[in-house]
Amino acid sequence: MIKVAQRGNIPSFIVMDVMRAANEREKAGAEILHMEVGQPGTSAPAGVIAAAHKALDSQRLGYTEALGIPELRARIARHYRDFYGQAVSAENIVVTTGSSGAFLVASLAAFEAGDRIALASPSYPAYRNMMTALGIEPVLLPTTMAERFQPTVEHLSQLPDIAGLIVNSPTNPAGTMVSPAQLASLASYCHTHGIRLISDEIYHGITFTMPAATAAVYDDAIVINSFSKYFSMTGWRIGWAVLPDDLLRPVERLLQNFFISVPTLSQLAALAAFDCHDELRANVSVYARNRELLLDCLPKAGFERLAPVDGAFYIYADVSTLTNDSTDFCARMLDEIGVAATPGLDFDPQRGNQFARFSFAGSEPEIAAAASRLIAWRR
Repeated sequence: MIKVAQRGNIPSFIVMDVMRAANEREKAGAEILHMEVGQPGTSAPAGVIAAAHKALDSQRLGYTEALGIPELRARIARHYRDFYGQAVSAENIVVTTGSSGAFLVASLAAFEAGDRIALASPSYPAYRNMMTALGIEPVLLPTTMAERFQPTVEHLSQLPDIAGLIVNSPTNPAGTMVSPAQLASLASYCHTHGIRLISDEIYHGITFTMPAATAAVYDDAIVINSFSKYFSMTGWRIGWAVLPDDLLRPVERLLQNFFISVPTLSQLAALAAFDCHDELRANVSVYARNRELLLDCLPKAGFERLAPVDGAFYIYADVSTLTNDSTDFCARMLDEIGVAATPGLDFDPQRGNQFARFSFAGSEPEIAAAASRLIAWRR
């Protein structure tokens, strides 16, 4: 028998399985309301699409430098000055194939196989699954709703031999955030104890209760972001990392060999995204209205314990009073009322059977229709 490596023997990304099932029902003629996938219901901003057309008409679209085109790296650096009042050198910006590409190369550069990286549970599943494939051990911190599903210094102080910590604020799946003071406390602990802080800031720009704090203020932190969420460019597969000096050349070598470069068209189009904030803020206003609608309607449908939704476009609901099998519960929801949602097991292998995640990134009519179906279903 020809060998198959165990590296690919990792859990599936359940939300993608749910999306496939929802799409199959849609192709069969069912009217499906999508609350499963964390992707904006809007297309890329008009300025981005115009820039892409211009590039297609006028550019050869060959390879770029592995770290990204200089103009885009400089524009991302300016974004930190404009959004956070933080000076970041363009030399420390690395353009990547989405935030996933940033996490992959940063992890390979910063950690060895066998290292242990802590992250909150629940959390974005692809990170822990990628770590497993790389031979890095994900250490899940069983956070609670009272802790806003965020890691704390107290969690870290109880763990030996931790090489890294992932902080995601606003977080997927819960939409909760760490305050600037909490981030500073975590960063200080990590620096003192030789732990590499990785700050996933992909949902920055989509906040409702407090401003987002960036870890780019800390010299030894890795900051990961993307054009996918706030900038509404999921399918363009472009993100970036802000890296400390000691990781720049290792990451560059990895990018050269793994990817050569990020798609040139996406890079040229992304340059225009920073001039589209009026359109992007209008998108966030839609998310805010969808959030308010669901916070009002979900309790009427029996979803009474909801995580605080500080940002992003998710509501993480405790469904333990309704079921002890969120996978079956979400499957029945899809089959019986055509509402697709993601079972919590995608985000928390231990306790996720008692939770479900609802994305409210869709249009206002779609989210309102989903809320009405859920209320009628639970009555």
